[in-house]
Amino acid sequence: MQIAMRIRKSSEDYLETMLMMKEKHGYIRSIDVAMQLGVTKPSVSYSVKRLRENGYITMDANNLITLTDAGMEIAERMLTRHKMLSEFLIRLGVDENTALEDACKIEHDLSEQTFAAICKHAGYDFSTKNWG
Repeated sequence: MQIAMRIRKSSEDYLETMLMMKEKHGYIRSIDVAMQLGVTKPSVSYSVKRLRENGYITMDANNLITLTDAGMEIAERMLTRHKMLSEFLIRLGVDENTALEDACKIEHDLSEQTFAAICKHAGYDFSTKNWG
């Protein structure tokens, strides 16, 4: 699926991290995002404001973050790419730390066509999000 509006890599990273926080804790807080990404609280505040203005997240009265449908779509796409590419690189013999770092770099710039070809070659099934 092609996203109509191209968003910045940093925004993709924030959305992906927010989804990881939701999966890990059941909620999303700015401080957890800052710690996970290794950035300052003011940086997160600025990015959260931009993401909220662009309709990717909402915040409640307790400042808990919720991904909107548009934000969730991007976050899930990036997290799937990250997990698949990390595992693919590890299966190629790359050590885990390097694979995780490289997957983070690759996931943003890889075209849908190339990503799909890698998945097909590696036997990765999108419907089950598992290896064949």
